Amino acid sequence: MPAHFHNPVATYFGSGSLSQITALTAGQKVALVTFPEARGLGLIKQVEDLLGERLVYVFEDVQPNPDVNQLRSVYEHFWQHAEHCDVVFALGGGSAIDTAKALIVGTESGHFDELLALLAQGNPFTPAHCKTLIAAPTTAGTGSEVTPWATIWDSAQKKKYSLHLECTWPKAAIVDPDLMLTVPAGVTVSTGLDALSHALESIWNVNANPISDTFAVSAIEEVFLCLPALRKNLHSQELRSRMALAALKAGMAFSNTKTALAHSISYEMTLRHGLPHGIACSFSLPYVLGLAWGRDHERDRVLQRVFGPDLAKAQNHLQNFLQSLEVKTEFSDYGVSDTEAREMVEYALQGARGKNFIGARAA
Repeated sequence: MPAHFHNPVATYFGSGSLSQITALTAGQKVALVTFPEARGLGLIKQVEDLLGERLVYVFEDVQPNPDVNQLRSVYEHFWQHAEHCDVVFALGGGSAIDTAKALIVGTESGHFDELLALLAQGNPFTPAHCKTLIAAPTTAGTGSEVTPWATIWDSAQKKKYSLHLECTWPKAAIVDPDLMLTVPAGVTVSTGLDALSHALESIWNVNANPISDTFAVSAIEEVFLCLPALRKNLHSQELRSRMALAALKAGMAFSNTKTALAHSISYEMTLRHGLPHGIACSFSLPYVLGLAWGRDHERDRVLQRVFGPDLAKAQNHLQNFLQSLEVKTEFSDYGVSDTEAREMVEYALQGARGKNFIGARAA
């Protein structure tokens, strides 16, 4: 079958590329969506200097894993007070970009619950209004700047919703490694492992193609080389740039495949056990690698480009890598019994992302 790869996001990469926001928003009014520490880090001032009077609205209280209880008031305030803006500029990690994706999708009523009801139906829909999105990640891992998906959480109901519309593709991604120089070690590791998971998940995926494979293999090799070194030298501009590019490649890979079983497992681990996303989607990678190996000859060939021909050695390599970054790799390490783990994996295989896994049909 001929391969098809599509990504409509104009991508700007490299030190100083934040300045591209000026030309990208020429003649337009901009709303900024960012995280609480952004002001103290001087990031909001940088954007203010670049945009001047065009910056007409700032929301700077994005919380990790955007939850419906917070998003409801944020969304309605945005559509009441920033309806006149043309562009939403998301500056931050995955949570900031996911929050911005939720904000740009306008409902007839201007109420968030109308959007939530549409998402709960699980069917495609055409929004009443939509803003243009530009995304600049401040962590190397999310990939959200080059994908259309956003995850919205309902922790009270133990649910999550996936937002994915044509208009939630960012118009542009600005990947400036200078924005990542102050990221602490724990977040650097967690987000870097999210990128590793994105790349591996795009390989053991029913939607994989040779182009996504090319991005994925390159990303995996660079994460293996770069992330441990970066953890020990957080202020290295060279290492920050390499990790930013690796995360971008991983994002490009899964922008065409979506994620698979490890991410499907992660949603339950985050909802029920409070694991940060990057850890939740990466701790099970050695286990999922074992489930993937031998399912598809072509997928095995790609995995073996990274790990070599021996499954036991491959799993051991991946496990040792994670443990070297102080990430535990067993369900029991997180208080999950064997019975709960089996039930969780079975449930994850039935989810939308689980069904992308090459072993899902056999399971």
